[in-house]
Amino acid sequence: MAEETKTDVAATEEPAKDAKKAKNGKKKWPIVVGVVAVVLVAAGAGFFVWHEQPSFCNAICHTPMDAYAESYIDGSHDKYGNELTEESDKMAMMAYYHGHTTEGETTNCLGCHVPTLGEQITEGMHWVTGSYEVAGENKVGQTILEERELSDLVEARGIEEDEFCLNGDCHHVTEDGKEITSRADLEAATADLDSTYNPHTAQHGEYACSQCHKAHSQSVNYCTQCHSSAPVPEGWLTTTEAKKLSTL
Repeated sequence: MAEETKTDVAATEEPAKDAKKAKNGKKKWPIVVGVVAVVLVAAGAGFFVWHEQPSFCNAICHTPMDAYAESYIDGSHDKYGNELTEESDKMAMMAYYHGHTTEGETTNCLGCHVPTLGEQITEGMHWVTGSYEVAGENKVGQTILEERELSDLVEARGIEEDEFCLNGDCHHVTEDGKEITSRADLEAATADLDSTYNPHTAQHGEYACSQCHKAHSQSVNYCTQCHSSAPVPEGWLTTTEAKKLSTL
């Protein structure tokens, strides 16, 4: 009789324990979900911040972005693999200059390269499938892309070439507070650069900003193609020098 009673009690206690465990489990799942959500949000925020850094470009797209990332990060080489030791030579690369200038705020890759979602997806697919055009290997064995024009860089955004540089977030105010919103404003702002040659005067038609201002290699005074006496800023190159250094 006693054994039957014990058996009955045990049988009664088992469902009670199971119910308690189930109840405790129900209490824990919101905590687990909450922890997972916090981790995902933190990871997403970290990824978003990393996404804007040059290290993201050459970590995810190791080939062919290494040469471009290095020209921004330390400027030790230009994209063609030419070694640069002088700070003035490095500062002549617009990517390095915008990342290290003491004149105002610096910017990261996405400060200039402002991709649309569609553009990022397309470029991602090109990278995954390897269907992107390369120029070859530079002097230190890094793969580099074919030269791209400003028209290529702004096509997805549907803006004019000049807006790549002349926009509200970049070169829009001179030191004396005058706004630069057009080429005419830019020409006026640089009128005193040289008594003979104002590089922003369209004497032979308009050229894209990138004709002189190079992002991942030393900038070039395109005027020197015809005018040997045209002044060349420190660190910049003549067209003849640029052609020699840009060979692979």
